[in-house]
Amino acid sequence: MNELKIPLKVKEELDKVSRIAGYLWQREWAERNAGNISINLTSFFDKEEIQGANEYVPFDFPKETAGFVIFITGTGCYLRDLIDKIEEAACIIHINDDATGYSIIWGGRKEGFAPTCELISHVSIHLFNTKNNPSHLAILHTHPLELIVMSHHELFQNEEKLNFALWRMCPEIRVFVPKGVHCTPYALSSTEALAKVTIEAFKTRNISLWEKHGATATGEDIEKAWDYLDVANKAAKLLLMCWSAGFEPAGLSKEQLTELEQFT
Repeated sequence: MNELKIPLKVKEELDKVSRIAGYLWQREWAERNAGNISINLTSFFDKEEIQGANEYVPFDFPKETAGFVIFITGTGCYLRDLIDKIEEAACIIHINDDATGYSIIWGGRKEGFAPTCELISHVSIHLFNTKNNPSHLAILHTHPLELIVMSHHELFQNEEKLNFALWRMCPEIRVFVPKGVHCTPYALSSTEALAKVTIEAFKTRNISLWEKHGATATGEDIEKAWDYLDVANKAAKLLLMCWSAGFEPAGLSKEQLTELEQFT
Protein backbone atom coordinates (compact mmCIF):
# COMPACT_ATOMS: atom_id res chain seq x y z
CA MET A 1 0.00 0.00 0.00
CA ASN A 2 1.32 3.46 -0.90
CA GLU A 3 0.81 5.51 2.24
CA LEU A 4 0.25 9.22 1.81
CA LYS A 5 2.30 11.84 3.61
CA ILE A 6 -0.33 13.76 5.50
CA PRO A 7 -0.40 17.57 5.86
CA LEU A 8 0.46 19.27 9.16
CA LYS A 9 -3.14 20.44 9.63
CA VAL A 10 -4.35 16.85 9.37
CA LYS A 11 -1.77 15.77 11.96
CA GLU A 12 -3.16 18.43 14.28
CA GLU A 13 -6.67 16.99 13.86
CA LEU A 14 -5.36 13.49 14.56
CA ASP A 15 -3.67 14.74 17.74
CA LYS A 16 -7.06 15.98 18.87
CA VAL A 17 -8.53 12.54 18.18
CA SER A 18 -5.88 10.90 20.36
CA ARG A 19 -6.59 13.34 23.18
CA ILE A 20 -10.36 12.84 23.02
CA ALA A 21 -9.89 9.06 22.93
CA GLY A 22 -8.14 9.39 26.28
CA TYR A 23 -11.11 11.27 27.70
CA LEU A 24 -13.51 8.60 26.43
CA TRP A 25 -11.49 5.82 28.04
CA GLN A 26 -11.20 7.67 31.36
CA ARG A 27 -14.96 8.25 31.43
CA GLU A 28 -15.74 4.57 30.68
CA TRP A 29 -17.56 5.67 27.54
CA ALA A 30 -15.59 3.37 25.23
CA GLU A 31 -15.59 -0.16 26.56
CA ARG A 32 -13.82 -2.76 24.40
CA ASN A 33 -14.49 -1.78 20.74
CA ALA A 34 -17.43 0.52 21.50
CA GLY A 35 -17.81 3.76 19.57
CA ASN A 36 -16.27 5.27 16.47
CA ILE A 37 -14.90 8.56 15.18
CA SER A 38 -14.63 10.12 11.74
CA ILE A 39 -13.55 13.45 10.22
CA ASN A 40 -14.23 14.81 6.76
CA LEU A 41 -10.73 15.74 5.54
CA THR A 42 -11.64 16.37 1.91
CA SER A 43 -10.74 20.07 2.08
CA PHE A 44 -7.28 19.29 3.52
CA PHE A 45 -6.03 17.43 0.44
CA ASP A 46 -5.35 18.22 -3.19
CA LYS A 47 -7.10 15.80 -5.52
CA GLU A 48 -3.88 15.16 -7.45
CA GLU A 49 -2.17 13.88 -4.29
CA ILE A 50 -4.59 11.05 -3.71
CA GLN A 51 -6.06 10.11 -7.10
CA GLY A 52 -5.34 6.46 -7.86
CA ALA A 53 -3.07 6.09 -4.83
CA ASN A 54 -4.10 2.50 -4.15
CA GLU A 55 -6.52 -0.19 -5.26
CA TYR A 56 -10.15 0.38 -4.31
CA VAL A 57 -12.24 -1.86 -2.05
CA PRO A 58 -15.77 -2.19 -3.48
CA PHE A 59 -18.41 -0.36 -1.42
CA ASP A 60 -21.74 1.24 -2.32
CA PHE A 61 -21.54 4.89 -1.23
CA PRO A 62 -24.02 7.69 -1.95
CA LYS A 63 -23.03 9.05 -5.37
CA GLU A 64 -22.50 12.57 -4.04
CA THR A 65 -19.69 11.38 -1.75
CA ALA A 66 -17.39 10.66 -4.70
CA GLY A 67 -13.96 12.12 -3.97
CA PHE A 68 -14.50 12.43 -0.20
CA VAL A 69 -11.45 11.90 2.01
CA ILE A 70 -12.46 10.58 5.43
CA PHE A 71 -10.54 9.74 8.60
CA ILE A 72 -12.35 6.88 10.32
CA THR A 73 -11.74 4.32 13.02
CA GLY A 74 -11.53 0.59 12.32
CA THR A 75 -14.00 -2.21 12.82
CA GLY A 76 -13.34 -4.09 16.04
CA CYS A 77 -10.63 -1.58 17.01
CA TYR A 78 -10.48 -0.18 20.51
CA LEU A 79 -10.81 3.59 20.81
CA ARG A 80 -8.24 3.54 23.62
CA ASP A 81 -5.67 2.51 21.01
CA LEU A 82 -6.17 5.87 19.31
CA ILE A 83 -4.16 7.37 22.18
CA ASP A 84 -0.83 5.92 21.10
CA LYS A 85 -1.50 3.54 18.19
CA ILE A 86 -3.74 5.62 15.97
CA GLU A 87 -2.23 4.27 12.73
CA GLU A 88 -3.33 0.76 13.76
CA ALA A 89 -6.79 1.68 15.06
CA ALA A 90 -7.86 4.08 12.30
CA CYS A 91 -7.26 5.07 8.71
CA ILE A 92 -7.87 7.75 6.09
CA ILE A 93 -9.89 6.59 3.08
CA HIS A 94 -10.46 8.11 -0.34
CA ILE A 95 -13.78 7.40 -2.07
CA ASN A 96 -13.35 6.92 -5.81
CA ASP A 97 -14.89 9.08 -8.54
CA ASP A 98 -17.81 6.69 -9.03
CA ALA A 99 -18.50 6.28 -5.29
CA THR A 100 -18.26 2.53 -5.82
CA GLY A 101 -15.28 1.90 -3.57
CA TYR A 102 -12.63 3.31 -1.25
CA SER A 103 -8.88 3.19 -0.93
CA ILE A 104 -6.97 3.36 2.37
CA ILE A 105 -4.39 6.08 1.85
CA TRP A 106 -3.06 6.28 5.43
CA GLY A 107 -3.11 4.11 8.54
CA GLY A 108 -4.96 0.82 8.87
CA ARG A 109 -1.72 -0.91 9.78
CA LYS A 110 -3.28 -3.59 11.98
CA GLU A 111 -3.49 -7.00 10.31
CA GLY A 112 -6.94 -7.59 8.82
CA PHE A 113 -7.88 -3.94 9.29
CA ALA A 114 -11.09 -2.55 7.78
CA PRO A 115 -13.01 0.69 8.45
CA THR A 116 -15.78 0.55 11.06
CA CYS A 117 -18.94 -1.32 10.15
CA GLU A 118 -20.69 2.03 10.74
CA LEU A 119 -18.94 3.41 7.63
CA ILE A 120 -22.20 4.01 5.72
CA SER A 121 -23.67 5.92 8.68
CA HIS A 122 -20.62 8.16 9.00
CA VAL A 123 -20.31 8.91 5.29
CA SER A 124 -24.04 9.64 5.04
CA ILE A 125 -23.87 12.07 7.97
CA HIS A 126 -20.84 13.78 6.44
CA LEU A 127 -22.79 14.20 3.21
CA PHE A 128 -25.72 15.68 5.15
CA ASN A 129 -23.40 18.10 6.94
CA THR A 130 -21.73 19.12 3.68
CA LYS A 131 -25.11 20.35 2.49
CA ASN A 132 -26.67 21.58 5.72
CA ASN A 133 -23.95 22.25 8.28
CA PRO A 134 -20.68 22.55 6.34
CA SER A 135 -18.55 23.74 9.25
CA HIS A 136 -19.12 20.43 11.05
CA LEU A 137 -16.35 18.07 9.91
CA ALA A 138 -16.17 15.62 12.82
CA ILE A 139 -18.49 12.86 14.06
CA LEU A 140 -18.22 11.16 17.45
CA HIS A 141 -20.25 8.12 18.46
CA THR A 142 -19.67 6.87 21.99
CA HIS A 143 -21.45 5.41 25.01
CA PRO A 144 -22.01 8.17 27.63
CA LEU A 145 -23.26 6.34 30.70
CA GLU A 146 -25.84 8.73 32.09
CA LEU A 147 -27.33 9.61 28.70
CA ILE A 148 -27.78 5.90 27.96
CA VAL A 149 -29.58 5.52 31.30
CA MET A 150 -31.93 8.35 30.25
CA SER A 151 -32.73 6.46 27.04
CA HIS A 152 -34.22 3.72 29.24
CA HIS A 153 -36.36 6.21 31.19
CA GLU A 154 -39.96 7.09 30.34
CA LEU A 155 -38.84 10.67 29.59
CA PHE A 156 -37.17 9.33 26.46
CA GLN A 157 -40.64 8.88 24.99
CA ASN A 158 -41.25 12.65 25.18
CA GLU A 159 -38.36 14.57 23.61
CA GLU A 160 -39.64 17.99 24.67
CA LYS A 161 -39.93 16.97 28.32
CA LEU A 162 -36.55 15.23 28.28
CA ASN A 163 -34.78 18.32 26.97
CA PHE A 164 -36.57 20.57 29.45
CA ALA A 165 -35.44 18.24 32.26
CA LEU A 166 -31.82 18.38 31.04
CA TRP A 167 -31.63 22.11 30.22
CA ARG A 168 -32.96 23.19 33.60
CA MET A 169 -30.12 21.47 35.51
CA CYS A 170 -27.71 24.42 35.06
CA PRO A 171 -27.27 27.41 32.72
CA GLU A 172 -24.29 26.02 30.76
CA ILE A 173 -26.35 23.14 29.40
CA ARG A 174 -28.93 25.45 27.84
CA VAL A 175 -26.16 27.64 26.40
CA PHE A 176 -23.80 24.96 25.06
CA VAL A 177 -26.36 22.38 23.88
CA PRO A 178 -28.94 24.90 22.63
CA LYS A 179 -30.81 22.57 20.26
CA GLY A 180 -30.85 19.74 22.75
CA VAL A 181 -30.98 15.97 22.45
CA HIS A 182 -32.92 13.95 19.89
CA CYS A 183 -34.61 10.79 21.18
CA THR A 184 -33.56 8.56 18.29
CA PRO A 185 -35.59 5.33 18.12
CA TYR A 186 -33.76 2.02 18.25
CA ALA A 187 -32.26 0.78 15.00
CA LEU A 188 -29.83 -2.05 14.36
CA SER A 189 -26.17 -1.04 14.27
CA SER A 190 -24.36 -0.94 10.92
CA THR A 191 -27.54 -0.43 8.91
CA GLU A 192 -28.84 2.29 6.60
CA ALA A 193 -31.87 2.52 8.90
CA LEU A 194 -29.62 3.75 11.70
CA ALA A 195 -28.00 6.26 9.36
CA LYS A 196 -31.40 7.61 8.32
CA VAL A 197 -32.77 8.09 11.84
CA THR A 198 -29.52 9.76 12.92
CA ILE A 199 -29.62 12.21 10.03
CA GLU A 200 -33.22 13.01 10.97
CA ALA A 201 -31.98 13.78 14.47
CA PHE A 202 -29.41 16.30 13.26
CA LYS A 203 -32.06 18.23 11.34
CA THR A 204 -33.33 19.59 14.66
CA ARG A 205 -30.93 18.70 17.50
CA ASN A 206 -27.25 18.83 18.54
CA ILE A 207 -27.12 15.22 19.70
CA SER A 208 -28.66 11.96 18.55
CA LEU A 209 -29.31 9.77 21.59
CA TRP A 210 -29.63 6.23 20.21
CA GLU A 211 -32.19 4.35 22.27
CA LYS A 212 -30.53 1.85 24.67
CA HIS A 213 -27.23 2.16 22.79
CA GLY A 214 -25.22 5.40 22.89
CA ALA A 215 -25.05 8.92 21.53
CA THR A 216 -23.65 10.68 18.48
CA ALA A 217 -22.70 14.32 17.89
CA THR A 218 -21.01 16.30 15.16
CA GLY A 219 -18.84 19.40 15.47
CA GLU A 220 -16.35 21.65 13.73
CA ASP A 221 -13.66 19.31 15.04
CA ILE A 222 -13.61 16.28 17.32
CA GLU A 223 -13.23 18.46 20.43
CA LYS A 224 -16.41 20.39 19.61
CA ALA A 225 -18.31 17.14 19.02
CA TRP A 226 -17.02 15.88 22.38
CA ASP A 227 -18.16 19.10 24.08
CA TYR A 228 -21.78 18.56 23.05
CA LEU A 229 -21.79 15.07 24.53
CA ASP A 230 -19.81 16.03 27.62
CA VAL A 231 -22.15 18.88 28.55
CA ALA A 232 -25.35 16.95 27.79
CA ASN A 233 -24.16 13.96 29.80
CA LYS A 234 -23.42 16.26 32.73
CA ALA A 235 -27.07 17.29 32.67
CA ALA A 236 -28.19 13.67 32.73
CA LYS A 237 -25.75 12.91 35.55
CA LEU A 238 -26.98 15.84 37.66
CA LEU A 239 -30.58 14.80 37.13
CA LEU A 240 -29.86 11.20 38.12
CA MET A 241 -27.92 12.38 41.18
CA CYS A 242 -30.95 14.36 42.36
CA TRP A 243 -33.24 11.41 41.87
CA SER A 244 -30.77 9.11 43.64
CA ALA A 245 -30.71 11.52 46.58
CA GLY A 246 -34.48 11.19 46.76
CA PHE A 247 -35.69 14.56 45.52
CA GLU A 248 -36.93 16.22 42.36
CA PRO A 249 -34.59 19.09 41.36
CA ALA A 250 -35.99 22.61 41.48
CA GLY A 251 -34.36 23.41 38.15
CA LEU A 252 -34.24 26.62 36.18
CA SER A 253 -37.61 28.12 35.32
CA LYS A 254 -38.93 28.53 31.78
CA GLU A 255 -38.33 32.26 32.12
CA GLN A 256 -34.72 31.71 33.15
CA LEU A 257 -34.15 29.31 30.26
CA THR A 258 -35.63 31.84 27.83
CA GLU A 259 -33.29 34.51 29.24
CA LEU A 260 -30.29 32.28 28.45
CA GLU A 261 -31.20 32.08 24.77
CA GLN A 262 -29.30 35.33 24.15
CA PHE A 263 -26.07 33.41 24.76
CA THR A 264 -26.77 30.48 22.43
